[in-house]
Amino acid sequence: MNATYITFGGHVEVEKYRYLYFVIMFMVYLLIICSNSTIVWLIIVQKSLHEPMYIFIAALLVNSVVLSTVIYPKLLIDFLSEKQIILYQACLFQVFLFYALSCSEFLLLSAMAYDRYVSICKPLQYPSIMRRTRVNIFLVLCWFLPAIQVAVPIAGNANTPLCNFTLKGIFCNNSVNRLYCVNSRELSIYGMVVLFNVALSPMFFILFTYIKIIIVAYQSCGNVRKKAAQTCLPHVLVLINYSCLLTYDMVIVRLESEFPKTARFIMTLQFVTYNPLCNPIIYGLKMKEISKHLKILFS
Repeated sequence: MNATYITFGGHVEVEKYRYLYFVIMFMVYLLIICSNSTIVWLIIVQKSLHEPMYIFIAALLVNSVVLSTVIYPKLLIDFLSEKQIILYQACLFQVFLFYALSCSEFLLLSAMAYDRYVSICKPLQYPSIMRRTRVNIFLVLCWFLPAIQVAVPIAGNANTPLCNFTLKGIFCNNSVNRLYCVNSRELSIYGMVVLFNVALSPMFFILFTYIKIIIVAYQSCGNVRKKAAQTCLPHVLVLINYSCLLTYDMVIVRLESEFPKTARFIMTLQFVTYNPLCNPIIYGLKMKEISKHLKILFS
């Protein structure tokens, strides 16, 4: 009786096109799971891919699948429901998982950048630096640090009074802050600190690392330049893709009252589709070893 429900107000003509939406997004979700899982499975079973770089790629793809699972099942249920609603506590949990996993993606890309830096700039020291123990520590930190930092503002807002019960979106994200009667200044400042710690700082680190790699590769022989291009280009493409999507997520919250509902709906669907689909395509086509094993698998 005391349950609080939030209504998703971002759907467009869901009564008319509910089955079309469901079929398209269900097929996309299956494609995301199958494409990402195939590459993860290859990395697990092929001993030649048991290297730090491929372990980080597998972790990134697993992260994409889990992040998609945070959004897609509820989205598919809403397409077939008469009312698109969610329990407030479940909404907060979705916000927590969405941003914790999103920030983990930046940290995983940072770990990849560091791995490529050591491999190309310090090749003789690579085996001693990128030991299995250190790789495992990086993986734990990539998932643990964002979760701890994102949990604080979520928990701080859990008991904040609500003055609005309609979310202008199709899943719970940063827009939930528009539901509160009063926004905490302290939590807003803390949120900016978290954004800098787990998103902007890793981005600057990645850019700095790849600039160093480019400088070293430019000063080295052709084989080093070729290795740098083959192994670093996919990571750069994924970084650009994800940075654009995160920027969209931040901007759309600020401009939600000025943004047309249909455009916001279409762009949000693209937001939850592009990145988890692009990652396996980029790594499957651009990473030579993975591409080779994929050709063998499908032939």
